[in-house]
Amino acid sequence: MAEGSRVAYVFPGQGSQNIGMGLDLYNSYPSAKQVFDEADASLGFPLSRLCFEGPTEELVKTHNVQPAILVVSIACLKALQEASRGNFLSPAFVAGHSLGEYTALVAAGALSLTDAVLLVRERGRLMYEAGLKNPGGMLAILGLDEETVKDISLRSGTEISNINCPGQIVVSGTAKALAEANNLAKMRGARGLIPLKVSGAFHSALMEPIIGEFRKVISSFEFHPPSIPIISNVTAQPLSDVDSIKEDLVKQLRNCVQWQRSVEYMVNNGVSTFYEIGPGKVLSGLIKRINSELQIFNISAIEDITQLARRSQ
Repeated sequence: MAEGSRVAYVFPGQGSQNIGMGLDLYNSYPSAKQVFDEADASLGFPLSRLCFEGPTEELVKTHNVQPAILVVSIACLKALQEASRGNFLSPAFVAGHSLGEYTALVAAGALSLTDAVLLVRERGRLMYEAGLKNPGGMLAILGLDEETVKDISLRSGTEISNINCPGQIVVSGTAKALAEANNLAKMRGARGLIPLKVSGAFHSALMEPIIGEFRKVISSFEFHPPSIPIISNVTAQPLSDVDSIKEDLVKQLRNCVQWQRSVEYMVNNGVSTFYEIGPGKVLSGLIKRINSELQIFNISAIEDITQLARRSQ
């Protein structure tokens, strides 16, 4: 790889999970096994077994899947560092999509693995509870621009909750509001409409009932200044101090995830290569649609790590 090229590490969010994720890393890299073992000990139950064996209906529960994806993503990162003997390119920025922002905090040294696992477990629990108190969901609208979706959200009573890439915007709201948004988007010529498999209207005002409790939860964990700038989901700008990180995580619960603008910020600041570290390839697909000239690598299995480690020697 080019000397001095600027790279970013990005980490996936909820929806990237699959049964069996991380098992090959656990069996092959002591550093990855240590990540799973630490998470299991922190939580007091075998999260690793849930990742490796399922069942699916347990893994997909919000309070399980959030720590699971975080742990697998960190295991991927540690395995890559082990395989490359520490010679792999350091990132200019780290970022993550929703839950992935917590993984980015671990990668940047702002939060310990144990604390991150416990924190996202609580986050998942509270998000699920908010979904019970204020039932709702999320709908991905494909093929319409941001202004059109803004108009649809105003007319339907939904909120834009994710701006993922050109032509992929997610709205959140009640079932009735989403049905109206679905109809309006069809009338405006949406290419596709995909209800997301989530337990609530995440990143919207329907998360408001848990904001106070989540703020208290965050205050009980120890954060550190990050060693690498973390790009905020909320502002698409770097987070560099503890107070702004804590406030950002609280705001992220009920505000739109600005993924497209986050990637554009990193590109405008010299990043030309992205490494998606963790299960699935969701972010790789989004980044390609944001800018087709970028170099993107996905790191989720032994083959990916072996190839990249060889290149870094």
